[in-house]
Amino acid sequence: MNQPADYVDESLDGLCAAFSGYRRTGRGGRVIARASGAVAGNVGVVTGGGFGHLPVFAGYVGDGMLDACAVGNVFAGPPADICAEAIRAADGGAGVVCVLGNYGGDRMSFAQACEEFGDEGGTTKTVIVADDVASALPAERQKRRGVAGMVFAFKVAGASAARGAPLATVAELATRAAGRTRTLGVALSPCMIPGASAPGFTVPEGMVEIGMGIHGEPGIEQQALPTADVVTTTMVERLLADDGAARPQRVAVLVNSFGATPLEELLIVYRKTARLLDAAGIGIARRYVGHYATSMEMAGCSISLLDLDAEIEDLLAAPTGCPFWPR
Repeated sequence: MNQPADYVDESLDGLCAAFSGYRRTGRGGRVIARASGAVAGNVGVVTGGGFGHLPVFAGYVGDGMLDACAVGNVFAGPPADICAEAIRAADGGAGVVCVLGNYGGDRMSFAQACEEFGDEGGTTKTVIVADDVASALPAERQKRRGVAGMVFAFKVAGASAARGAPLATVAELATRAAGRTRTLGVALSPCMIPGASAPGFTVPEGMVEIGMGIHGEPGIEQQALPTADVVTTTMVERLLADDGAARPQRVAVLVNSFGATPLEELLIVYRKTARLLDAAGIGIARRYVGHYATSMEMAGCSISLLDLDAEIEDLLAAPTGCPFWPR
């Protein structure tokens, strides 16, 4: 990097320079919006959150996905005025759906922003994604964090909005996708926030943290670093056992790097995941392997399973101009 204080803004400049579909707007350029603007007559879809997780959050702005994103500092949620500017940038006159990870600061800022937008005559609905099975028991699912599974809700909301669905339908579909998604991550090493003198957390040498959050929130246990197949089996079994619900018949699978874990290792994890799901009689309809929701240069990965129905599956397959969603 150059100067730590310039890290976020220079990265956003690079994002807009590298991909033609983005533009910076709002106070300090901390809103990423579609270069072509909101689509008149369509529902807008917006999100926001702390920086350091690209492609989440700002990377998923694009045709068929998000209309705008409010960007905070590294691992820090955006302030309410930036969130309000993102909502305005996403507004095509049919209302705006805010799809958010379940973090208190983000929820509070967007609640204030939605109230401000409402005072101006606009209409919003908010969808909260809480897919991290490690962060709360099933009975308290509303307390769970939003992690990599957020991208499924972004895609479903954006695709339904692009088809001209009304505000209530876009919100319902995103809520359905969020409610059907389960994610579990493992971390092998921490990341370094720009300008910090030391990592904000540690993973002991030779250990793996099961369930660590994307900001370094503690997981549910540590164990001696196992083989890829052993840790993948642990993750998949816990995802399938969560809340005791009937196992899905068809799923979308997301194997996501936290930043430092390379594609080769993710493919080893996917290989075992696919075999475990096949043995359980679960079909894989859509598969995604790569960097989708990172944590700077943290080593580790997460697995997300989305229990599909025909409508959600069709929306996942819909075209998008977002450069970080596979064609």
